[in-house]
Amino acid sequence: MINVILCGSGGKMGAFVADAVSKDADLQIVAGVDKFNNGQRFPVFDSFSSITADADVIIDFSNPALLDDLLKFACEKKIPAVLATTGYSEQQIAKIHSASKIIPIFFSFNMSLGVNLICSLAKKAASILGDGFDIEIIEKHHNQKLDAPSGTAIMLANAVNSEFDDTKIYEYDRHSKRQKRSKSEIGIHSVRGGTIVGEHDVIFAGHDEVITISHSAQSREVFAVGAVRAAKFLSGKAPGMYDMNSIMSFE
Repeated sequence: MINVILCGSGGKMGAFVADAVSKDADLQIVAGVDKFNNGQRFPVFDSFSSITADADVIIDFSNPALLDDLLKFACEKKIPAVLATTGYSEQQIAKIHSASKIIPIFFSFNMSLGVNLICSLAKKAASILGDGFDIEIIEKHHNQKLDAPSGTAIMLANAVNSEFDDTKIYEYDRHSKRQKRSKSEIGIHSVRGGTIVGEHDVIFAGHDEVITISHSAQSREVFAVGAVRAAKFLSGKAPGMYDMNSIMSFE
């Protein structure tokens, strides 16, 4: 049995993760970390320092502000961590990489297996199409999402850009510029509205033809299921950085 600490247990994603864990015979949640206890069937602590339960893995769907405490606790206890929170700064991502030298860390901007598959497809398309196609990324999310563009949009852009030796420039806003589109850019655009769970389109626009690679999440449950899969994957792994590509290669 894999014992889980769920960080962000009082939030919407926390509820989805708790439900996913309850359906998996290999895992159980032994503690939650959150300011609020919304009637969970496991003990909930307001900080990592208060946790008394022994655990095998941490699943985090919370807030970037909790990263320092999470990494400190995980490194001290030598507990692997699945980091599914978005909105990390470059400095925080550097801390995550440093911590991965001590513990195994599964870090992805998106826990959906489908999203990570289209990331691979977009990278392959970029390698084949080259500079003959303009590349635009459109991401859509609900009106409560704080960060823009989404971490997934950045992940897709980075994957595509790696095929151009990271020479492409990300263009987030064109309204202030009155000029033609440059071949050296990747356009990234955000839409916020209603209850959209998450939609991502990678558009390759060429001469007289357009190729679009798309993913649409119908429920947040897909991200919870991905996080649970990641937690099981981390069991017994050596310190290091892991992501959905690790799982896809493993399976």
